[in-house]
Amino acid sequence: MFNLAGKIAFISGGTKGIGMGIARVLKQAGAVTIIAGTDELRGETIAKELEVDFIPLDVTDQAACKNVIAQIVEKYGRLDILCSNAGIFPQHYLKDMTAEDWDLVHTVNLKGTFFLVQAALNVMEKQHYGRVVITSSITGEITGIQGYSHYGASKAGQLGFMRSAALEYAGQGITINAVMPGMIMTEGLKSFGDEFLSYAKDITPMRALGSPEDIGYAACFLASDEAKYITGQTIVVDGGQVLPEVQEA
Repeated sequence: MFNLAGKIAFISGGTKGIGMGIARVLKQAGAVTIIAGTDELRGETIAKELEVDFIPLDVTDQAACKNVIAQIVEKYGRLDILCSNAGIFPQHYLKDMTAEDWDLVHTVNLKGTFFLVQAALNVMEKQHYGRVVITSSITGEITGIQGYSHYGASKAGQLGFMRSAALEYAGQGITINAVMPGMIMTEGLKSFGDEFLSYAKDITPMRALGSPEDIGYAACFLASDEAKYITGQTIVVDGGQVLPEVQEA
């Protein structure tokens, strides 16, 4: 089950963190895997490590998104799976947040999702087949974090986009779903420091942080043929973080 052999999969933001975890799992499941990112040197290094292909991409550039999808189709003949994963999460408290701070997060996280998903769907529609998996977050739709109102809004926005997009393509062999990670051990999370990591473990019922591959397994399921009757839905992968009504003392 969940065999992706012969499928062509593209992961944006695939050169680190959750994107790397998704790429690693899809590769293991047999997919021909292509990753993208803005750092070409890192991208080439990670591509060699994972034994996948790399294409440089800034998702905020609509023309570049179209061109990258066209490159993939030209080389491989089709695009079966898009994992729209690129995103940023700089901290800015609301009282100090500028319009530029707000716009940057929404441009990368939300507009970037729109640009890349739209470009992929134009190809998938012609194929009458496709799997789109968006990396959203529990932040915004379910939870909130001080200093991340712009990020939460962008992540909730991704899910609103996903549901309407799923309706538009539901009759064409295309599914569009999202994974909502909780506390995942990535470079970004590590940057918060050991004290925060210890706190994050304590507030997670499983008393552990997730791995990027945990998100990859959920994405792999949604990208599989077995998930053909699931669209416009979300999977929370958070070790039970959102479950407690109150935190234990």
